[in-house]
Amino acid sequence: MSSITLNERWRRSRFIAGEKATDEPVALNHRRIFILPTKRGLGFLVLNLLLLLVAFIYNNNLAYLLTFLLSSVFFIAILHSFNSLSGLTLYKGHSKSVFAEEAAGFEIHINNPTPIERYNLQLTLQKTENLTLAADSRRLITLYSMTQKRGWHEAGTVTISSTYPLGLFRAWSPVQLNLKVLVYPKSANADAPLPESSSVQSGQGYNKKGMDDFYGIHEYQAGDPIKQIHWKAFAKGQGLFSKQYGGEEPTEIWLDYDATAGHHVEERLSQLCRWVLDADKAGIDYGLSLPGHKVTPGHGPTQAQKCLEALALF
Repeated sequence: MSSITLNERWRRSRFIAGEKATDEPVALNHRRIFILPTKRGLGFLVLNLLLLLVAFIYNNNLAYLLTFLLSSVFFIAILHSFNSLSGLTLYKGHSKSVFAEEAAGFEIHINNPTPIERYNLQLTLQKTENLTLAADSRRLITLYSMTQKRGWHEAGTVTISSTYPLGLFRAWSPVQLNLKVLVYPKSANADAPLPESSSVQSGQGYNKKGMDDFYGIHEYQAGDPIKQIHWKAFAKGQGLFSKQYGGEEPTEIWLDYDATAGHHVEERLSQLCRWVLDADKAGIDYGLSLPGHKVTPGHGPTQAQKCLEALALF
């Protein structure tokens, strides 16, 4: 456990944003847990003060007894509120990449190594998740945060809190677990077809297929010529297929930033993102050309991930 100075201990942001982000598990203890009365707790305190005033004015022993009884409940509730969080450990989990303007999910593991069941726990990022944690157990919670633009998106502060047992106090602990996800550009609408070119040697574009001897049929892929569609199979409700010929050349396209239409950078990246998804779905080889960076042609999930990451970090 790292030590902190007195000034850092009383820094205002520490009560809201917590301490510095870390990749290590965070154990909740007296240094990280803060407690304040809730509105119910403040009302309970005012009521107790009024009872004390009544007992003092009328010198009523029963009023004194009730006042001291309620005061003991008030102060004991502080200890139980602290114990509702003390000893818990938070670990960061896996976070998957998303597209811009989608909700990013951040996985958080909560470990309760004590024999005490934890009630009424709340984890808050942009929304709040409620849970009860059994003794000697671990739970996986996914918190969501809306993304706005491409690039790295950090979760920021995750707050775990509880008002157990009577709702008189709120114990909370702001935690930063260095949670972040890579946000891909927002995908454009599927209006523009994949770029075409007459040959692979041109360096970019989609190769036109030959029209030699009939070889067979395969499931329709984006970019297949309309005249090669097997309309008879489609009419019979068997699905959309394309005729395949023995003289077809291997399909390979280049997705070039400079050759992509768009009024600004984000519009071009959005269109390239759409083409990457279409080419990956079609199962064809494709490469990506960005100013200062190129992704060599390939196919499959790894190729799509490389291209999307390049677009996100451009």
